[in-house]
Amino acid sequence: MEHQKNYDKDQPKEFVEKLIKLNRTAKVVKGGRRFSFSALTVVGDRKGRVGFGFGKANDVTEAIRKSVDKAKRNLITVPLKNGTIPHEIQARFKSSSVLLKPACSGTGIIAGGAVRAVLEAAGATDIMSKSLGSNTAVNVVRATFEACKGLMDAREVAKNRGKTLKDLWG
Repeated sequence: MEHQKNYDKDQPKEFVEKLIKLNRTAKVVKGGRRFSFSALTVVGDRKGRVGFGFGKANDVTEAIRKSVDKAKRNLITVPLKNGTIPHEIQARFKSSSVLLKPACSGTGIIAGGAVRAVLEAAGATDIMSKSLGSNTAVNVVRATFEACKGLMDAREVAKNRGKTLKDLWG
């Protein structure tokens, strides 16, 4: 096991990992309080692939490790072109709603907290967003992922319409 850890340190990381929320909960037992931790993380390769994970454990590092492992298991691909998304989209998860708008280059990522972390990990450089409704971190991240899943790239639209890319763009 020790050899494996050294191997990981030498190799450059494929994914960038971002911790969005770390929560501590306490359970009162006879001897006092027993603490448990939950971690919400986002991983991405900054080339369009991004995933999120939620892990719980009695130790902070173990909770973060679990959440990163889960995030790497449920990666999605975001169709980015020139650092932005192809079209405007709004998605909701439970009571959280997220609106994503494409922006011209030089705008930067105009987004708050959880949405910003997801978009940075995906590799977006110019995008505008607005978080509506509930601002619970887990639900905002899920709403952002629903929006990213709903994005269509030009090839997909052309294929669905039975046209070529050249016909679509003119």
